[in-house]
Amino acid sequence: MLQRGPLIRGTATRSIRYGRLSSTAQRRAPTFTHNPLFQGAPVDVHPEVEDALANGCPVVALESTIITHGMPYPTSLKMAQSLEDIVRSTGSIPATIGLIEGRIKIGLQPGELERLASRSTDPVKLSRRDIAAAIALRRDGGTTCSSTLIFAALAGIKVFATGGLGGVHRRGENTMDVSADLHELSRCPVGLVSAGVKSILDIGRTLEHLETLGVPVISYAESNDFPAFFTRRSGFKSPWNVDDPKTAARILYTQKQLGMLNGALFAVPIPESYEAIGAVLQEAVETAVRESEEAGVSKLGKEVTPWLLKRVGELTCGKSLESNIALVQNTALVGGRIAAEYAKIANENGNSQSSTSSYIRHANSTKYSAASPASGIAVPALASSQRASIIVVGCAAVDITSQPQAITELDFKTTCPGKVSVSLGGVARNIAEAAHRVMSGAIGEDAATLLVAPVGDDAFGSVITDSTESLGMRTGGLVPIKGQRSSVCNLFLDAQGELQSGIADMDLTLAWEADQILPVLKGHHPRVLCMDGNLSSDTLTALVTESLKMDIQIVKSTRIFPAVAANLAKRARSVVSFVSPNLIELAQMYQDARTTYDLMSHDRWWTVIDSFGLGSQFRVDLAQLAKREVSDAMPGLSTLSFIADKGVVQMAVNLLPFFQHLVIKCGRLGVVVVMRLNRAEASAWEKERSNPHSRYIIARSQSSDEIVVTQHFPPLQVAQEAKLNTTGAGDSLVGALLAVLAKNPKTFDSPVTLTKALDIAQQASILTLQSPCAVSPSLSSLAY
Repeated sequence: MLQRGPLIRGTATRSIRYGRLSSTAQRRAPTFTHNPLFQGAPVDVHPEVEDALANGCPVVALESTIITHGMPYPTSLKMAQSLEDIVRSTGSIPATIGLIEGRIKIGLQPGELERLASRSTDPVKLSRRDIAAAIALRRDGGTTCSSTLIFAALAGIKVFATGGLGGVHRRGENTMDVSADLHELSRCPVGLVSAGVKSILDIGRTLEHLETLGVPVISYAESNDFPAFFTRRSGFKSPWNVDDPKTAARILYTQKQLGMLNGALFAVPIPESYEAIGAVLQEAVETAVRESEEAGVSKLGKEVTPWLLKRVGELTCGKSLESNIALVQNTALVGGRIAAEYAKIANENGNSQSSTSSYIRHANSTKYSAASPASGIAVPALASSQRASIIVVGCAAVDITSQPQAITELDFKTTCPGKVSVSLGGVARNIAEAAHRVMSGAIGEDAATLLVAPVGDDAFGSVITDSTESLGMRTGGLVPIKGQRSSVCNLFLDAQGELQSGIADMDLTLAWEADQILPVLKGHHPRVLCMDGNLSSDTLTALVTESLKMDIQIVKSTRIFPAVAANLAKRARSVVSFVSPNLIELAQMYQDARTTYDLMSHDRWWTVIDSFGLGSQFRVDLAQLAKREVSDAMPGLSTLSFIADKGVVQMAVNLLPFFQHLVIKCGRLGVVVVMRLNRAEASAWEKERSNPHSRYIIARSQSSDEIVVTQHFPPLQVAQEAKLNTTGAGDSLVGALLAVLAKNPKTFDSPVTLTKALDIAQQASILTLQSPCAVSPSLSSLAY
């Protein structure tokens, strides 16, 4: 059975042309430049939230004042965690908003959530008036309803779920004590889902004030009774009522269509099971209000609400806290459902959640790695519907390609007539595009591939990001690195399109550290992880080690050997699942494993090689296979003698203790696959016997369950004159294979599925050979 582990591929960059933004991307692009996200504001967006917003997935904002000031610790932490879990159960992504050391967090890491709940840093209560001062003083803070509305609108989040809305305080007609929540709701285009307004307030005057501000009030119930926090009816009526999330979402979407900048209040009654205790709790509220007036507490401004809620809890012996938790959990459930329906409507109409969602990643900058392994913080897992099946990590670059017009030898001391083009490149980027096209076209899983790569904060970085989006690919994994230049490769081709030389500026990718990648890996938990060779050995080692713990799938590069060495003694199976070298790379890998890293003197290597039990029969079968023509359909190309004479199979077998499946690209001579399988997991191969005529040989051990399979796949027919560019053909083959592996992790376990996979992979390679692009757009039309 194919183990799930990282995939690594290549060390050189490749290219693909980019064009204008697609119509979808143009619709997503903002029409303004004054948004704070463009100004380097102290805003950090959780990678999970960022990815969801960039891809039109539902997100629900959650406030944090209820954590820092509304409930005692540790109840506050458990409540906050339960709200996030409830939101996830609806298919939406939770974004708990707070302030940590003067930085706005749209989506809190678990450690940050506990930090606010424990109140160890004395977090402040943040309304609009407090935001700038708290940031300048680098304070921690819990966001109230008003400030959460501001930050949700900034991020493009359309739904916010909370307990109770602030409003006009009792005797507010004399004291002018009116919550800032109401004014923010009138100027933030967010749907606020709450259990009405807080029961300690003047509900009638609050509704009148909302009417004056033009905020629609909708009871989320079968009747238009307006709830009173602890009770289902306040005695007041809402002008409207709805009882399903789709209609509620349509109200929000209609406001967006009309360009209305105000929000809407959806008032959700507390669950019926808490109705009986509601009257008792309301009596306690009235008592607490009287006491606050008598003691002068009612004149303390923002301190009034926490005091009253605490006093109500004391008067009810904690029963109010239980009801408070129940009602906020109920609003989180309703909010998640409304957000999910809103996302469906927006996506059906070709719109993202907001005009800023495509660009929100810029606010993250170097803070993308806030949850590093060293911090001990684990990134919450994404909902399964939002996870990427394939993550490709490595280089995304801009390629500048030069090609002479005539068949001539390039002279680098002078110029010659030709063509110069600028295009997207990078092995990781090319593989990701190929996998994306095959996944969305042949396999029918759109947005299943995520490219994770660093980009500089220069013009080339914008080109990479915008052009990736124009291809319909997810951009949440492109991480801007402040003050750095983007990766660039200058390629020199001959007149036939063959790569002759080049200069690669890949320092940005080489210096990229694992702690900026691991949160994405943990959040998505993909089926397949592919890493290119532009990453450092330390980064590769960290990613491979973590991937093995998570039981994900792995591919190769020369720098992978330190990671192999670090994990070799820990595993009975091969460390890396799948590698795809060409003949030159295979020889280099063999030499590095044998000499540079001395892996072939390791006890584990000897144990595995001995378990294969390769003997004279294997040599006889290999000799027979070597006599076959490369292609029966194209006679005269050559024989397969090179697989024995040049030691191709022998080198591959020696690498099997490290790499379970080697897919060796032989150019015009086809593809050779060498792999180790387990009899119990690969029962289809267990029934087969060596058949050189059918281009495969099988070796079985008498003392173990190991099977070693070698199979040659002839090249598909392609006219040599049709070759336009060879730089991305190999990347297209690998990307197509990744797509197939993500769809069926057991692809290598059966002759039928393996043949089908190599067929689509070679088709992808040929389409790219015939295209001026390094990854042919025609890959989207492949049939699987």
